[in-house]
Amino acid sequence: MSNTSQRSERSEILKGSPSSPTTVEVWDLPTRIFHWALVFFVIVSFISGKTGGNAMKYHELSGFILLGLLVFRVFWGFIGSQTSRFSDFISSPKAVMRYAGTLFRKDTPRHLGHNPMGGWSVMAMIMALLLQAVTGLFATDDIFTQGPLYPYVSNAVSERLTAIHTVNPYIIAILVTLHIAAVLFYLLYKKENLVASMLTGRKTFMGMAKDATRSPLWLAAVVAAVSALVVYIMVR
Repeated sequence: MSNTSQRSERSEILKGSPSSPTTVEVWDLPTRIFHWALVFFVIVSFISGKTGGNAMKYHELSGFILLGLLVFRVFWGFIGSQTSRFSDFISSPKAVMRYAGTLFRKDTPRHLGHNPMGGWSVMAMIMALLLQAVTGLFATDDIFTQGPLYPYVSNAVSERLTAIHTVNPYIIAILVTLHIAAVLFYLLYKKENLVASMLTGRKTFMGMAKDATRSPLWLAAVVAAVSALVVYIMVR
């Protein structure tokens, strides 16, 4: 492709002008649905787990749904839209340190998707929640409730996994607190509304910008169906 045709292609996908704000598409619908569903079911799991008793049936159900959401997110991290792919937001330690050095500068350029620090915080959250969901499959309270895969492991293994399932929520709580603090920091100090972006799917940049490339919704539907099937096979 010639330089002329390359410039022409860029001019078709770039939006706005160099001196004015430009709003572009950043987060696709599947990623936004995943995010807010995850928030809801994490809250349900926490409350039902602390309540105990009859609420444990809701705790178990929300755990299965959370596992399905996380399996979907792992798949979507490889074949999803641009800003949802792990390759788009997992940065090198050097890039993370370089970004951290500019964190308190208000003129730091905005990232189309997750910034280098945010990318790793997302990975930490996914891994912690996956650990919680998977250990729950083998956990037991030795009275009324046990995970669907509890019979397939020894008592010693189940005790270890139950211990992890009991302690890990504190790690998740720390990660959630840091996440909320970061959102407030960007809103109040850097004047970037990350919550609005995750609701609308859009971000505003100063100057010319381009929409993130997107995977088709039918692909997300297929991935969601496969994820649900994977969880069903695991817990049935």
